[in-house]
Amino acid sequence: MLNCSSSDSRGVDVLRIHCTHEDLLRVTVAERPAPLVELGLAFEMLQQRDAHPVFGPWRQRVSRALPQLASPIMQLVSPLGAGPLFLDPRGEDLEEGVDQIMSTPRAEARSELGRMCAIDRPLTPWIRQLADRDREAWQILERAVRVAHSSVIAQEWSRIRAGFHAETAWRSRILAQQGLHAALTGLVPSMRRRGTTLEAGFPRDLELTLRGQGIVLQPSLFWADHLLAGAAPDGRLLLIHPAVTPLPLQDASPPDDSLSALVGTTRARALRLLVRQHTTTDLARELSVSPAAASMQAKTLREAGLIVSQRDGKTVWHWCAPLGLELVAQGNA
Repeated sequence: MLNCSSSDSRGVDVLRIHCTHEDLLRVTVAERPAPLVELGLAFEMLQQRDAHPVFGPWRQRVSRALPQLASPIMQLVSPLGAGPLFLDPRGEDLEEGVDQIMSTPRAEARSELGRMCAIDRPLTPWIRQLADRDREAWQILERAVRVAHSSVIAQEWSRIRAGFHAETAWRSRILAQQGLHAALTGLVPSMRRRGTTLEAGFPRDLELTLRGQGIVLQPSLFWADHLLAGAAPDGRLLLIHPAVTPLPLQDASPPDDSLSALVGTTRARALRLLVRQHTTTDLARELSVSPAAASMQAKTLREAGLIVSQRDGKTVWHWCAPLGLELVAQGNA
């Protein structure tokens, strides 16, 4: 999850991200939560016994119910938020993510496990076997990931998704209404911007230099500590930050949906989806309706001033207007 390979001799515990102007022009908000990223962060938070009391009851409950078969993951992730990058596929599909983990090349596995152990994980016999691509060791890992996902993530997924989309709608509104500075400096209390350099408190000194690919902001409902930095598959910098409302504070039984009451259930779902750009076809697939029905929903939202639509050849793109973002944020508050 975290690249901790760079340091300098000043002894200052700061993450410095040197951006280009292109990077700052390409700051976006993640479209969806990633179950295996959240799984790794959940196991890291499970090990932070003396911090973040809001997670105390959650830690106790999950620890008591955690199957022994899931425990090997504890050897791979650190309470500092560090773990091997191959353990954190960003897709939303569990099977695809497990396949990506299991197909990790030997050189990458060895490099990532070595980096992780250099931070604070002991080099156990099982980790040595993983580094050597021992078949049985990797079968243990696959079983651990599946069991851990079933016991920690699967039963909470609807709450995770609801909290994630509420957070991203709110962050998108800040970006649209208050600008980039407010959106970035509000990620964590220690965050500040000095020209094109971003700085934040960190467990060790780390400097990253970006090359113009851009930055993705991704909230986590399981993480309540410092900013985490990693590489997205497309080369952009992934900044994982704590959600304003962590999972233990998410309502188990959400109150009446005021947004659905205002615009209707299907249009409320569409509006929440459109905090990120979607084509009409994408919207139809997400809503499980026909393209014609999705187009009609978009037309109604557009005429109400809640979304904007733009044609690009044969494709029509839709996204929230400022009023739509405001309603989504209030409806999820």
